[in-house]
Amino acid sequence: MNTEVIRQFKIEGNVVEVKPLGEGFINDTFIVRTSSEGPDYILQRKNHKIFPDVPAMMDNIVAVTNHIKNKVSDPLRETLTVVPTVDGKNYCLDDEGNYWAVCILIPDTITYNVADTLELVRQGGIGIGRFQTLLSDFDKPLAETIPGFHNLAFRFSQWDECLRRDAAGRKAGLSDEIYFIEARRQEFLDFWKLIEDGTIPRRVAHNDTKLSNILFDEPSGEVLCAIDLDTVMSSTSLCDVGDAIRTYTSSTIEDDPDYGSVRLCLDKFQAYMDGYLSERRDTLTESEKEWLPFAGLYLTYEQTLRFLMDYIDGDTYYKIRYPEHNLVRTRSQMALLRSMEDQYEQMKQIVKDLL
Repeated sequence: MNTEVIRQFKIEGNVVEVKPLGEGFINDTFIVRTSSEGPDYILQRKNHKIFPDVPAMMDNIVAVTNHIKNKVSDPLRETLTVVPTVDGKNYCLDDEGNYWAVCILIPDTITYNVADTLELVRQGGIGIGRFQTLLSDFDKPLAETIPGFHNLAFRFSQWDECLRRDAAGRKAGLSDEIYFIEARRQEFLDFWKLIEDGTIPRRVAHNDTKLSNILFDEPSGEVLCAIDLDTVMSSTSLCDVGDAIRTYTSSTIEDDPDYGSVRLCLDKFQAYMDGYLSERRDTLTESEKEWLPFAGLYLTYEQTLRFLMDYIDGDTYYKIRYPEHNLVRTRSQMALLRSMEDQYEQMKQIVKDLL
């Protein structure tokens, strides 16, 4: 089936191999090897249950990457290149109702799941800052491919319904986790109101800036570009910053069952903010600068909420490797947020000093 799908796209060379790539939570990804006269490709089956309007999502990706291509010196390496189908679309639909998309594989690159050196963390900050800066003058409308993605008011409407229906019958054993969410509910809703009333501006944002979504040049170790652009939408720059803080500056992976070892590393936080602000210092508003440290707490709280909701619902959203996986993710993120709360004053001072 994958070979039949890839023939629907305008690729160069003959396909010699199609094999799975990575462990994506949402989409299924394959690497397509071709004969020597053509490049290799990335083929993805887009999850249309998560992204209900895949054509609009692909339109967003093409618009954003085309904008970036006009601003960089090496367009084929410094952003993704979407490959059209033979009939000119940027996706194809197979006989089973699955949506597929293809982009050119950028060679001699590497991604990381964990930022295990300060320089890698700093480069990640540069990558997010550069991505936002390249799109700072983007003025085309973008579709909302996942309604309310980082909107905590929307997430709480889902949360309340999730608790009401208790779809998998798990709520009774989760009193500590539910209390953790409810005790912080108003604090984080108050932050979201600053976005709703325009105090914190909306911009083009990646919306899923974990380190594995930043592509690095393997020979030099420097950041190349942001990848996995399915969630590119109008949002706040702080959501990108917050998700990066959540994932880059943690002492371990986001599903580490050793909760006692999970913490925010202040040296990593400083390295990330140093890299990010080197690209964005002059283009952020005063309100954005003020709330930069809190963005890490906000996204960590939101992700805790989402993992816990999915566990209560019976694991319908995130791919899991074992039955308690979403609960382990929840508790690991709870530990990370507690560490951020304990060190929040130091986080604020680090940002103030860098600014």
